[in-house]
Amino acid sequence: MTATERFTGDANPYAGGDPYADYRTADFPFTDLVDLADRRLGAGVIAANDEFFAERENLLKPEPAEFDPERFGHKGKIMDGWETRRRRGASADLPHPADGDHDWALVRLGAPGIVRGIVVDTAHFRGNYPQAVSVEAACVPGSPSPEELLAPEVEWTTLIPRTAVGGHAANGFVVAAERRVTHLRVNQHPDGGIARLRVYGEVAPDPAWLAALGTFDLVALENGGTVEDASDRFYSPATNTIQPGRSRKMDDGWETRRRRDRGNDWIRYRLVEQALIRAVEIDTAYLKGNSAGWASLSARDGESGDWTEVLPRTRLQPDTDHRFVLPEPVRATHIRIDIFPDGGISRLRLFGSPTEEGAARLAARHRELGG
Repeated sequence: MTATERFTGDANPYAGGDPYADYRTADFPFTDLVDLADRRLGAGVIAANDEFFAERENLLKPEPAEFDPERFGHKGKIMDGWETRRRRGASADLPHPADGDHDWALVRLGAPGIVRGIVVDTAHFRGNYPQAVSVEAACVPGSPSPEELLAPEVEWTTLIPRTAVGGHAANGFVVAAERRVTHLRVNQHPDGGIARLRVYGEVAPDPAWLAALGTFDLVALENGGTVEDASDRFYSPATNTIQPGRSRKMDDGWETRRRRDRGNDWIRYRLVEQALIRAVEIDTAYLKGNSAGWASLSARDGESGDWTEVLPRTRLQPDTDHRFVLPEPVRATHIRIDIFPDGGISRLRLFGSPTEEGAARLAARHRELGG
C-alpha cells in the first residue's frame, strides 16, 4: 500500500455557506477505474459492530455526502455517513480506549476484482472522524453471512495498514495486492465517522459463471468489460454506458459537450476477453434532445492493428433501445463506438461468448488471482 497525498488532523468547524468550500481532496491515479463497491453492481454493507449515530449503508451511497447543520435527531447530529458512538475505556482509572479498540464494517463488493485504490471519505466529519483507518480483504465464494466471514478460518489480507487520516477529506490510498477480492473489512480506530467508501479496481469475473451463462454481455462492467478511453467526458463518464440495467435519468448515461467542429465523439472498450460478438444494443434512454444522431461500431482483435467496421453508420432515435443482430459473429477483444456528431448514448450491450482462447486465458487469470 502506498498513500497518495495525505490529509491528517481536524478540519475547521463549519462556519456557514458551502460546506465543501474547505473540503480537502486530491487527484488520485486510480479513480478512472470502476468502483467495485458501487451499489449499482450489487455492493452492500452487510454488517457493522456499531452504527449508533448514522447507518452503515450510507457508506456506499453513489452521490457525495450532504450536510444539513440544522438536522438533529433523538441521538444527536444526523450525519450522512457511517458514525459510531464514542468509545470509552475500562474504568475511571483507564478512561481512554485501548490501543486495539476499533469499530468495523463488512462490505460485499458488487463485483469481485483486484483493488487498485481506495478512498475513505470523511466529508463533513470535521472533529468526529476516526483517528486512523485500516482495510482488509478476503475472497470468499458464494454469498457468505457476516458470521461466516468472521469465522477464524477466513483469511484476511491487509490492503491498508492502520494509517492516520484527516477530517473532512478524501483520504486516498494506492493498493498493490494482486489478488481477487470479494469482501472488505473496513476498520476505524478507535471510533468516529466515515462518509463514503470508494473501492476502485478491475473486475475479475468467475469464468465458471460466465461459461454457464453461455451468451452474455461481453462489455458489461460486472462481467469484466472496461472503458479504455473516450473523446469527451464533459457531462458524464463513459463508464456509465456499461453499468447494469437501463439508465434511470439523463446523467446515468454518457453525454458529450456540443461540438462546434466537423469531428465526432467516440468510446473505446476492452471486452472481458477475446470473444465472438453476435448481437448489439445501443440504448439512448432519457436522452431526448441530446441523443447521438448516428452511431457506428468497429472491432479490433488484439492490442493493436486495424479497426474493422461491424455496424455501419446507423440513424439513432432519441430515448430508444436499438437492437442489431450481426450478419456473422465478429471476433474481437476491443470495440469502438463512434457517435455523430455529438450527444450521447445511455448503454451499449455486446452479446456473445468467449472464444476457446479467450476462455482459457480467463480461467488461467482466475487461478493466478487465487479465485
